[in-house]
Amino acid sequence: MRAPGFWQRPPEAPGLLPRLLAPLAWLYAAGTARRLARGRSRAHRAAVPVICVGNLGAGGAGKTPTVMALVARLAERGVTAHVVSRGHGGRLAGPLRVDERRHSAAEVGDEPILLAAVAPVWVARDRAAGVRAAEAAGAQAVVLDDGFQSPAVVQDLAIVVVDARRGFGNGRVIPAGPLREPVPVGLARADLLLTLGDPAALAGFEARWGAAVAGLPRATGHVAPLVTGMRWSGLRALAFAGIAYPESFFATLRGLGAEVVRAQPLDDHQPVTAALMARLQAEARAARAQLVTTEKDAARLAPAMRRRVLTLPVRLGFDDAAALDAALERLFGPAPSA
Repeated sequence: MRAPGFWQRPPEAPGLLPRLLAPLAWLYAAGTARRLARGRSRAHRAAVPVICVGNLGAGGAGKTPTVMALVARLAERGVTAHVVSRGHGGRLAGPLRVDERRHSAAEVGDEPILLAAVAPVWVARDRAAGVRAAEAAGAQAVVLDDGFQSPAVVQDLAIVVVDARRGFGNGRVIPAGPLREPVPVGLARADLLLTLGDPAALAGFEARWGAAVAGLPRATGHVAPLVTGMRWSGLRALAFAGIAYPESFFATLRGLGAEVVRAQPLDDHQPVTAALMARLQAEARAARAQLVTTEKDAARLAPAMRRRVLTLPVRLGFDDAAALDAALERLFGPAPSA
């Protein structure tokens, strides 16, 4: 399901529909607050530090690249981190450790398949059970992929990720806007705000939301294509993407010099069926174009199809990580000297 366009209207001019939906938004926010309050007394306190990578809104904000980058940063400190995910889009409840050679996205979700390439990943509908499994398997730290609005596990470091281009949308709660809870309420529980975007996007975020996030430790970064030997310039591409904001993927391809002859947006986590792929293959042949998709979408392809589709990987780079490093030092002590 695509996000409604009015979710991204300026907060100062939201339009009529968000105002009409305000009572439902109040009920949604109240339900979130009630669930958090009731669950705190039963939250699992892990024996190792638990770091949550979450956001305030529905849909993507760059959490998966952030988890990858955080796992790598912990490894530089000599800390072995395991990732715990609910496995959105997968049918297995867990807790189970993901094996990308054995499990499919239909079983465990596409993001856990991606993350399993860089760290041990546990899928668990019950996050506390997933954290216990990771602890028993020797994790020195647990990274929660999402779960900022879940009270199941005590979070030693709560990182809220926000895409600077979209910020907090119109600043309203579902269904009047994209947020799971009001900005001041959510940020009051956060330990760190990680804002992702280029300098222009970061400046725009600061102009609109700077006052709302004032006083919260901040880090910044950007998501960019992973440099490989692939030459994208001049490539005729039929691109498809089932991520929260497919247009960002298509723009990245164009920025690399590819000629995107057709851009097919899919719903976030949408199953890539054989019928859909047959149609896209036929269109690509007719246009003399190469099928191209994201890493997350490629995880949902049948193994035989993956060999016919080019994948554009992206990774997160930190621009200012001082606040993050300070938080990690509080949890794990000083980083080893180079």
